[in-house]
Amino acid sequence: MTTALQTEAPAGCRPGAFGNATHLVCRACGAKSPLGPFYACLECFGPLEVGYEYPEITREQIERGPKSIWRYASLLPVPADIATFRSTDPGFTRLVDARNLADDLGLKQLWVKDDSGNPTHSFKDRVVAVALSAARELGLQVLACPSTGNLANAVAAAAARAGIKSVVLVPSNLEQQKILASAVYDTTLIAIEGSYDDVNKLASEIAGEEEGWAFVNVNVRPYYAEGSKTLAFEIAEQLGWRLPDQVVIPVASGSQLTKIDKGFTELIKLGLVEEKPYKIFGAQATGCSPIVQAYQAGQDVVAPVKPDTIAKSLAIGNPADGPYVLDVVRRTGGKITDVDDATVVENIQRLARNEGIFGETAGGVTLGVTAKLINDRDLDPSAETVIINSGDGLKTLDAVADKVGPKTTIPPRYDAFEDFWKAAK
Repeated sequence: MTTALQTEAPAGCRPGAFGNATHLVCRACGAKSPLGPFYACLECFGPLEVGYEYPEITREQIERGPKSIWRYASLLPVPADIATFRSTDPGFTRLVDARNLADDLGLKQLWVKDDSGNPTHSFKDRVVAVALSAARELGLQVLACPSTGNLANAVAAAAARAGIKSVVLVPSNLEQQKILASAVYDTTLIAIEGSYDDVNKLASEIAGEEEGWAFVNVNVRPYYAEGSKTLAFEIAEQLGWRLPDQVVIPVASGSQLTKIDKGFTELIKLGLVEEKPYKIFGAQATGCSPIVQAYQAGQDVVAPVKPDTIAKSLAIGNPADGPYVLDVVRRTGGKITDVDDATVVENIQRLARNEGIFGETAGGVTLGVTAKLINDRDLDPSAETVIINSGDGLKTLDAVADKVGPKTTIPPRYDAFEDFWKAAK
């Protein structure tokens, strides 16, 4: 039976502010907390996530919705009228039938979920849109984040669209493209001397001191994280309301991987897809692979590392969801492994060459790991596979700057072109 804790809206919030969400629940001890700007369990200090009490939800209801993540509003902690508010309306990105790449890798069926098509060209638009809704419903006036780049872009754009103030904190050595792609929205962008983990620590301190601030991946993190479930929902719907056999997902904090698993699980429980086994695989860069190290050592605790990789969007040395990533890959029969930076660059080019998709470094990590899993016989080549391209290569041009360019330089004369073309053949 539903309790008062589960059904009452937070003080000052309108009824239905969080849709079918009814409470927060500790992922460690299971203790329940009321909805609100909370992220740590009062019983054990474990991380909180959103719990729901769903009504009957049908495929037809979802399909009548907008072509954005808001078609899944009934499965998210957002109000039923969410589509009427100003947001970047992310989601419903393309699922590419990657036949060329499948042939290259020796896979029977491969799909690329290409999230570079989101408004700021990464999957972070999904999570920020849900966090913005929570901030608005809770009466918070500043949207903020610590970021490795993509999240800063998404927060700055979403705040601009919503007409509220934003503050983003980034490592000072971040790719210049990502710095510019945040600053252009006239956000308050602050570069921090140190790693992302240093930036994240500072953000947590600020969140504890400043009232009215919504740090999307700190004090409204439980809501923010739910946005990644929409990747799972879209994959299933775009496959004709069924689950793939195996999925390869890039891993930074690990939240995206765990929420894709949660999304698949919810679809099964609601009868929206047929129950079937699926495997989830994680992908990290060797220069920042703390979860891989824990997996290989058979451990449940993830020891922090100092990042050293070109894949800066995955360079989180102390991943918040690390233990839960281990739980998911082990429970589903998957695996998490890593590739070095040279392999990342090779696979950025491989994805572009085969499918016309220019992925950022995280995409190179994911494809590189996919190839490694196939070579190690951990990935079934006959099974239907989905890989996630989480961002646009235009954000990480430096990664390929010394690898691609003009094949030659010639004077503006046909005979010069003809000589080159004959030689090139």
